[in-house]
Amino acid sequence: MARIVMKFGGTSVADLDRIRNVAARVKREVDAGNEVAVVVSAMAGVTNQLVAWCQNLSPLHDAREYDTVVATGEQVTSGLTAIALQEIGVEARSWQGWQIPLRTDAAHGKARIDSIAGEELIRRMGLGQVAVVAGFQGVAPDNRVATLGRGGSDTSAVALAAALKADRCDIYTDVDGVYTTDPRIVAKARKLGKIAYEEMLELASVGAKVLQTRSVELAMKERVRVQVLSSFEGGNLLGSDLPGTLVVDEDEIVEKEIVAGIAYSRDEAKVTVRRVPDRPGIAAAIFGPLAGAGVNVDMIVQNVSADGTTDMTFTLGRSDLPRARKTLDDNLASIGFAEIVTDMNVAKISVVGVGMRSHAGVANTMFRTLADKGINIQVISTSEIKVSVLIAADYTELAVRALHSAYGLDAA
Repeated sequence: MARIVMKFGGTSVADLDRIRNVAARVKREVDAGNEVAVVVSAMAGVTNQLVAWCQNLSPLHDAREYDTVVATGEQVTSGLTAIALQEIGVEARSWQGWQIPLRTDAAHGKARIDSIAGEELIRRMGLGQVAVVAGFQGVAPDNRVATLGRGGSDTSAVALAAALKADRCDIYTDVDGVYTTDPRIVAKARKLGKIAYEEMLELASVGAKVLQTRSVELAMKERVRVQVLSSFEGGNLLGSDLPGTLVVDEDEIVEKEIVAGIAYSRDEAKVTVRRVPDRPGIAAAIFGPLAGAGVNVDMIVQNVSADGTTDMTFTLGRSDLPRARKTLDDNLASIGFAEIVTDMNVAKISVVGVGMRSHAGVANTMFRTLADKGINIQVISTSEIKVSVLIAADYTELAVRALHSAYGLDAA
């Protein structure tokens, strides 16, 4: 007997028929003798609608009331899923974040999980009851509902798996695993049987949409084995038994690829702060206020000129661009820049693999491949197992295809 957390995304619970199929898939695990907890997202499109209503009423809405609204999507789905399970003879009960409780910090709208009290869920599961948990939500220190940010249901599932000491966390989505790159762009992309936590974390952070970044971060910290599976087979939600991709510790992977995958993100914007004084503390004067405003900065490059000024270029998510621009304008006096230049016609391309640690030339292959295709690199950033470049968005697909071939990732 195993203890399993099963997470179903919005497309898996998009309507009542799909919720019935989710219930049937859960029943198979229960009938196999496993203890099961289920984490559900809101029905596909529901969260977007709830967010839009908040934004239409007030672009600068109260984050606490925003959480009150958007958390309802998962509340509905958890109740419906519990009803569907009861209808087919499975004892089940829905749980909202505050009922467990799943406690978060005070950052409404993008809260982080502080703790989960799993004792009561473990007791109920031991008695044969399936716990159906509303993902994406918890309770903040002010005793109000708090949401975890977009994609937060994955984080809920992994955190719950850690709290319940689950053997595995199965995340069901509309793809059947983690691929070497987006199969919609590269037809020869290969599904990976296993991928290391670090590789998945880097891929998620630079644009891969399979898993949410914080969920991978948490899985790596708590050593939760995560499996990415498809809810769909032949166009229907049948709960396929086809193997997915296991996200595991690097030590479990015998043969490590030099490069595990190519990721891309079109959700990028480039900001250049022109002609700021080249003096100690100028970077803090720019990035300190941005951090205070909750703007997450990614790639950074500084160009120093001969006249004692410097240009500071950095990237951030497109949605953060208006806030970043306002923050910089508000701090003009302390920064002393001449102008701000922005560009949203950019994309970030990343090459990721734990094998980079022991193989030289990975970055050079990337740069040479892009040069051969006439693609100009605007910004470069690296980590121990990743090389990322910023290029014009028009060249995104060409770059991904060329790099996928250059690193020998194409399926035979």
